[in-house]
Order: sequence, then C-alpha cells, then structure tokens
Amino acid sequence: MLPSETQKIIDQHGIKYVLAQFVDIHGAAKTKSVPVSGLKAVAEEGAGFAGFAIWGMGMEPHGPDFMARGDLSTLMPVPWQPGYGRVVCVGHVNGQPHPYDTRYVLQQQVQRLTDRGWTLNTGLEPEFSLFRRDAEGKLVPVDASDKLEKPCYDYKGLSRSRAFLEKLTEALQPVGFDIYQIDHEDACGQFEINYTYSDAMESADRFTFFRMAAGEIANDLGMICSFMPKPDPRRAGNGMHFHLSIGSASSKNLFHDASDPSGMGLSKLAYHFLAGLLAHGPALCAFAAPTVNSYKRLVVGRSLSGATWAPAFIAYGDNNRSAMLRIPYGRIEFRLPDAGCNPYLVTAAIIAAGLDGIDRQLDPGRACNENLYKLSLEEIAARGIDTLPQSLKEACDALEADPLFREVLGAEIVDEFIKLKRMEWVEYSRHVSDWEIERYTEFF
Repeated sequence: MLPSETQKIIDQHGIKYVLAQFVDIHGAAKTKSVPVSGLKAVAEEGAGFAGFAIWGMGMEPHGPDFMARGDLSTLMPVPWQPGYGRVVCVGHVNGQPHPYDTRYVLQQQVQRLTDRGWTLNTGLEPEFSLFRRDAEGKLVPVDASDKLEKPCYDYKGLSRSRAFLEKLTEALQPVGFDIYQIDHEDACGQFEINYTYSDAMESADRFTFFRMAAGEIANDLGMICSFMPKPDPRRAGNGMHFHLSIGSASSKNLFHDASDPSGMGLSKLAYHFLAGLLAHGPALCAFAAPTVNSYKRLVVGRSLSGATWAPAFIAYGDNNRSAMLRIPYGRIEFRLPDAGCNPYLVTAAIIAAGLDGIDRQLDPGRACNENLYKLSLEEIAARGIDTLPQSLKEACDALEADPLFREVLGAEIVDEFIKLKRMEWVEYSRHVSDWEIERYTEFF
C-alpha cells in the first residue's frame, strides 16, 4: 500500500504513469516511465538503470545496477503531460546511496546545516533563450522582430513570445511554483521567470523540473528553449543567479542584521559565509560554469547592449551587479552560476565553501561598490581583486588545486567531474571551427 497522501495525489490528478527522475553529473534529467502500480517498488527498491550508460556515475559495463529510489514526498503531476507524475530519486548501488549521485551529494551537505539547526534557503533565477530553426537548420530567435540593441524589458519582445511564457507559467503554478514576475532579458529572445525561494533541496528539484517543462513545452510549440550559457557572442548570456540566506529553526534569517555599519544588512555569519565563497571562487567556478561555452559568458569586457551582466572578478559589493557577489540587503546573491549548471552540485559546493568561511571565520575584506566593468585589469589588480578563471581548463585546474571540495563533497564525485570536464576541454580544443577555416585557409 502506498501512503494515503501519495494515493490522494495519484487519484486527484489521474496519474497513470510516474517518471522516476534523477540527474546525471551534468544536471540533465534522466527518467524511466513507471506504471503507477510499480511506484511502491520504485520507492522501496528503485527503478533499475545501467549506470555505465549515464554520464558521471563512475560505473563500468560489468558493474551492478544503478537503482533510482524515489522519494514519495516529491511526487507531483506533470501538467504538460496529462496522466503523468514525477518522483525525484536518489541513486543507490548495492543498497547504499551512490556517492556519484549529485542529489545525494547535496543531501549530505544539507545534513551538515541541519546538524547546526540551519536551513539554506535559495532563490534561483533561471534565464533562457527561445529559438527556432530556419530553412537551413540554423538557430534563429523565435521572434524575428526581437532585435533591439538594448532589448531588456522590451514590451514587444515580451508580448510576442507570450504563448510560450504563459503556457510554461500555467504548467508550473499548479505544482507549487509561486511565480511572481516574467521579463524579457538583455539578449534578443532571452527571458527570465522568477518564482519564490525555497529550501536548497527543493530549489534544486524545482529547477530540474523547470528545465524539463520549458524544453517540452517549447518543443510542442515548434520552438527550442535553450539554457546554453552564451548562445550569442555579442549579447548577455544565460545566468542563473542564486539568492542565499540561512534560516534558523524559528525561520529567522541569520544573514540579516539591521545594525550592519556598512548598510548592507548583513550579519557576521553572512560575512564569514560570503568570505568562504570568495576564498573558493576559482574552484567554485568549475561547478557554477561547467561548460566550455560558459567562459564565453564570464568574459572581461562588454556586450553589444553595454554590459555582460556576468561577473569576471572575485569581489562583493552593495547591490553591485558587476561583482561575483551582490548584496541585495540582508542576503547574498551569487551571480557566478549559469543556466547550464547542475543545481545539486552547485548548491552542495556553495554550502561547502560557505561553511568553511564560517568555521574559519574568514574576513571578506572591503566591499567593492564601483562598476568593475569600467576598470582596467591593472586597476582591478591594484584593488587586490582576482579574476575568475577564463576557460574551463583554468576552472578545472583551480578545482583540482583546492582540497576542500574533495574532502567535503567526496573524492569520487569531484575526481569524476574533473575527468569528464577535462575530456570536454580536450574535445573542444581539437575542434576546427568555422572561424579557423575562414581565418586560416588562405592566410599564409
């Protein structure tokens, strides 16, 4: 027998099949469709997968099965797929949680907070681009008229893509997404949908569901919804800013202190936490910006509209959107992650770095409250501010050189991540691009 609350959800929404869902090391959703009669077995034993067929599970063809064990408390309908539900799973191998499963990695870090009586609340801001393919198969913006130099908040751009935006919003609202605003972002065909924060694990689960919904709803409309970090080299990229605060058992925001002499409303705990993020910024970059393409977003320079809106420098400041960490009074906004990240890995790494800052009582130094985009590299260096890695290789080097994450997140998952990302970098480095063909074919 299933728990009564689970059965109620099944009956209420007419669920006939359940997607047993987890993510690979890249954060891409993986599923098996399970008739609802098999849901109890998924919860108790798990849905079986060949682990070697999944990115980043550290398994071989002759190894045991990867069993995705469902958490029934996460069961929800899939509104764009009537008759289906989704249950979030954690991978088990030989009856034990699998150390390569990134949701399990996050569970362990959340437990470290729980042991202190704390909850990390995160508000995620996913940005995405809407494309279609033209007659030649090339990606072009869905709305051909969306081509302003500064398109941010443009009414026409928002209005002409409303069919997709409304359908996505109305699919997410019935399953607990408190969506409070939708806007056109700073690149042509780029949008953001904002919804209310939740605890770190629920936020990661929700973002995975968000990407699943956006991709399928766009496909139904003949579109492509892309979370690629930098689809247009001349425009702002797709970020996914994390708003961070730690709550106590009584739901008090422990990052807030109205007596903060800086006027940013931060407590000593918050300053130590953000100091940990700064101290481990280069290594965090590998998790937060995990693709070759990510580093087309994290550039030193400007975009066509005037700013990339992405951080290139390891600094924090009062409402400073040119810094890695912005302080929107009483909480921290981590601006480094992009929309192509694995939310479980990024959140786990944030907790690890932040707690290291708290435990060692690190000092973040002075806030930087000026436009870093306008400063030269020499001026940046004179202020003692470091630059973030400018390639995936540099980020992997930084992660490999920082012992914290292997010690805290687990050597298995960090080593596997580095191995796969170095392979990605090598493949990219060997690729011969159109730019090279055009430049060098008759250059000599």
